[in-house]
Amino acid sequence: MKTFLLILGLVLVIILSALMYFRMVYTKKPSPVGIAKFESGKTRILVEYYRPFKKGRVIFGELVPYGKVWRTGANEATFFETNKDLAFGNQTLKAGEYSVFTIPGEQVWSVIFNSETGQWGIGFNGEANRNPSKDKLTVEAIPSNLQEKVIEQFTIALEKSGEDMELIFMWDKTLVSVPFTVK
Repeated sequence: MKTFLLILGLVLVIILSALMYFRMVYTKKPSPVGIAKFESGKTRILVEYYRPFKKGRVIFGELVPYGKVWRTGANEATFFETNKDLAFGNQTLKAGEYSVFTIPGEQVWSVIFNSETGQWGIGFNGEANRNPSKDKLTVEAIPSNLQEKVIEQFTIALEKSGEDMELIFMWDKTLVSVPFTVK
């Protein structure tokens, strides 16, 4: 009986390991890694994310539902690192490492910085793999409609204009700009 249980346990571990491996290999190929970074003086900000393609699909409101937490890209949760405190309006994001999640909406997006990093972007239930108790900052942003242009591949950018900066999300016909300053 002990031998049977040992063999059964070993087979289950092998099967689960193979499923996780194939899941990671399959989902990484269609969505390559993207990096957005800003460096100036002693300030360094890095965003590492995975860039899915539109492929003729309706993105926001269908593939990415409105009102639900999104991992903000594909594969692993989007990674955000800053070596300086950042001010988003009157809120401060402390220097450190975060995962970025969003809740897209037709009129308003919520951008969430969560202290848990390194996790796969979705759980086995298909929902975003986010622990809300680890949310450190949530900021709202207004989406813009790019009427004349379609962004085929999901893109995150960091832009500087004077003392102000923007964290920008672009995909399909949507652009979301989140202004902030370095403290």
